[in-house]
Amino acid sequence: MPFDSPVYVIFVVPLVIAYWNMKHRSQNLLLLAASYFFYGWWDYRFLALMIVSTAIDYYIGNKVKPVLLNSSHRRQWLLLSIFINLTILGIFKYFNFFMESFSAVLLSMGVQHVPTALIRILLPPGISFYTFQELAYIIDVYNGKLEPSRSFVEYSLFISLFPHLIAGPIQRPGHLLPQVQQNRRFDADKAFDGVLLILSGLMRKCIVADNCALLANAAFGGSFGQPNLWVVLIGSYAFAWQIYGDFSGYSDIARGSAQLLGFHFMVNFRQPYLADRLQDFWRRWHISLSTWLRDYLYIPLGGSAQVLSTYRNLLATMILGGLWHGANWTFLVWGGIHGICLAAERCFLGSRPSTMKPDINTRQNELVLWIRRIVLFHGICFTWIIFRATSLRSAMRFIAGITKAAWRPEYGSAFIMLAIFSLPLFVADLFLESTGGEYPFSTSSYRARTTFSFVAVILLVMLSANNMSAFIYFRF
Repeated sequence: MPFDSPVYVIFVVPLVIAYWNMKHRSQNLLLLAASYFFYGWWDYRFLALMIVSTAIDYYIGNKVKPVLLNSSHRRQWLLLSIFINLTILGIFKYFNFFMESFSAVLLSMGVQHVPTALIRILLPPGISFYTFQELAYIIDVYNGKLEPSRSFVEYSLFISLFPHLIAGPIQRPGHLLPQVQQNRRFDADKAFDGVLLILSGLMRKCIVADNCALLANAAFGGSFGQPNLWVVLIGSYAFAWQIYGDFSGYSDIARGSAQLLGFHFMVNFRQPYLADRLQDFWRRWHISLSTWLRDYLYIPLGGSAQVLSTYRNLLATMILGGLWHGANWTFLVWGGIHGICLAAERCFLGSRPSTMKPDINTRQNELVLWIRRIVLFHGICFTWIIFRATSLRSAMRFIAGITKAAWRPEYGSAFIMLAIFSLPLFVADLFLESTGGEYPFSTSSYRARTTFSFVAVILLVMLSANNMSAFIYFRF
């Protein structure tokens, strides 16, 4: 049930109406049933897997709370939960990858005809997202940061609430679970903001991402001919705006849908392409994942306690973060490059406090700031090539095209199309960066926001791409 389809509207409108005519317990039961229906719409075969996984962690959550006297038993239960969750994730997400890699090794040794195709395993939708939420819950309860849920329905709803179920944002237990447990009241202003967030997300997805996807697919798929400098630029730029518009659009729709139901989700993107350092980029991009990796992986590894271990921890965190995105060597190398660059940046420039923003008046002049932003953007675009490619070999072949510079007339049209569909999002980010808003006109008058909603609907009808491409992060 894609967010950008009429089916989703048919699903969510009656649900919201019925929801606000119920009491708290009935609301939770309705949302749980609706969330399981939503997940089953994608692939009902894996619904039982998610329910079993939820039940296991609900049970273990009551075994690891700090009030229990035997700390060794608590730790054993914690390790059991981590083992079960990572085993399930590993089997369903990475089994095929390891089998194919093993088959490639055997082939290099002369062993042929390994029947790996007979044991391929399908990837359950959203497994990376809800597994990380379950792990965060168990770890937070173990560390005494959160009381274990006393209601299986409430805990199940925290895991499966449909707006974030398939592609996040990854919700923290301490933020979302209390919202599930408390009574919720209808707020017309927040509901209206939710509608505007949904419209903003649809514009990012259907107008920016889907149109840029046409160019990215053409460049990476060979429709523009053999890779050369211009094809590489078109492909990398187009994919950079495609993945940003796609995933930030999904996050906006998820957050807007949650607000219609009285929930608040964390902001997942804050103008990442305006970052002037890679550290700053990861504080702005996929914030729910980057902060999860920081709190549950980087800090437990030792964080920044020692200089040399800091570089090791950054590299390990980013490699595992890259592998989280998918079972392919391209993701592992992509994460490794980011880890190495973060370590080098930390070594030569030091660490910037998380509250510090570029200040052109006191830190550097505006020209230098924009040079740093442009350089970083192109570095990120380079890594997006590896992320987008189907294999390391195809990525290297695509990148090697920059040594050729033959021009064809269709390149000019492609660059014009790219500018038409990416520059509005860039301008919107400049506006949001200066105002601190969550979406355009979020702090404006009711009349201005209403006008924005009508304009958004018109633009969606006129400019949405015809291809029905799934959200990129559905595969993760």
